[in-house]
Formats: sequence, C-alpha cells, structure tokens
Amino acid sequence: MSNPVLVCALRGIDAYEVLAGALKGLTQCRERLSTSGSLPQVVMALTPEVTFRQAILFFTEADFVTVTLQEHTYHSFQSLCFCFSVGESWRCRAESLYTYLHAGAQVLCTVLLIKPGVWSQNLARILRNLHLEKFTVVGMKHTNLEPAIALELLPSEVKQDPAALGAHCTYLTSGTALVLCLQRPNAVKKLMDLLGPEDPKLAQALDPCLWRAQYGTNTVHNGFYGSKSYQMAVRDTKLFFPEGLCCAKCQMLEEEEV
Repeated sequence: MSNPVLVCALRGIDAYEVLAGALKGLTQCRERLSTSGSLPQVVMALTPEVTFRQAILFFTEADFVTVTLQEHTYHSFQSLCFCFSVGESWRCRAESLYTYLHAGAQVLCTVLLIKPGVWSQNLARILRNLHLEKFTVVGMKHTNLEPAIALELLPSEVKQDPAALGAHCTYLTSGTALVLCLQRPNAVKKLMDLLGPEDPKLAQALDPCLWRAQYGTNTVHNGFYGSKSYQMAVRDTKLFFPEGLCCAKCQMLEEEEV
C-alpha cells in the first residue's frame, strides 16, 4: 500500500462487458511482453451494486464531470447528465449518478413489426414468448405498408443495392403486417437480442432459438423488423402509433411527447 492508486469512474454502453474485454486484452498483452512491472495492475467492479458501494467510498457527487449525452443512449449510461431533444434545440438536465444507480433501468418502448405471412400463422406463439420475456404489448395494429414507409424500415446497406431494395419492398408491401409497440426495461436492446442477425442462416448458426432463426428463411423473408436504437424506437412509435398507446406514461413517452 506504499504506492498511490488511480481510481476511475467510467461510463459507456455495455460498460461492464466492454471494460472486461479491454482488461482481458491488457492482461494478454502483459503476458506476451513478459514485463509485468511495466503495465498497471487493474481491478474493476463487476456489478452495479458493487459499483455503487465503491463509488460512495471514493467520490462525492461534486467529483463527477457533467457532460452531454445523446437522448437515444441515455438509458444505457450511469451518468450525471441526460440530454433530450426538443425540435432542433437541446435541453439538458443534471441528475445524480447515485440517484440513477438506485433507480435502475428505465422502462422504454420499442416497435416490433411481424412481416406478411408470419404473424397470421404464429401470433399466439410469438405473443406467449413476448410475455415470457417480460414485454408488455401497449400498441397493436394491422397495416398494409406503403412503399415509402417500407423504405424507411430498411437498413442503409439494402438501400444501396437496387436488386435487394426491390425484393425487400415488394415483400413488405405484399400483404398485411402486424405492428406491436412493446414496453419493458431496456426494451430496444432486449428485442434486438431476441431477433438475432438479419440473415436467418447466420442467426441459426449463432443460436437456433433466435427468432429470425426460427421464423425466417432468407435475408428478405426473415420474419421481423425491430427498432435498432432508442432514436429509431421513438421514430417508429410515432410513425405507427400517432394516436397514442394503451399504457401509463413513462419517462420516455413524456420526454419524447409520444
């Protein structure tokens, strides 16, 4: 204990996983170089609970640096400042790190579109699985997608390939789709984790239980569209449910004026 130590409070998306990976790389680097004295010894908190206990030992709220965060990532950070968009301007609100750690994950909304030909045969099973994953359905409607809306749902790489673009648009507008607005903590990432990669073959290789592995056949007929980010979830919610949702207002809905 004769030498000083450096204590850092870090934040980021998937912070624990990312930091653990970085420290693993540091350890491997030390082992290759065989110079253990030249690189620092590092330990990290492994859970939010341990993070909280250690943070209050070393820091006061005045020690933390307040910076601006984009709204679509605020729920994934342990931070002092949240930033929300209002039109073209930004409104910032400071919030204690300790208060945020106590509050836990915020309830969010995301959108799941079940593509034509999939929902009519598998709806009961899909709804049951959503219930098991602790999603609440707060909006549901049938829709025949207009080409312009179908285009909005496609990733940028598809739009750059005319053949793929035509195939996707033709399929999405070929029949009735079912659109669900889903609510739960960390809803956007959880839904993406359930769906898996856009390519059902890749999804099958990763995990046969992924939804696109079960219901998809190729990159066009892959069963589902899901909002890939917080920002897209807000956009999709407003696009498909302008009349509102069947749920109590949560922080996301109030601040995004959904």
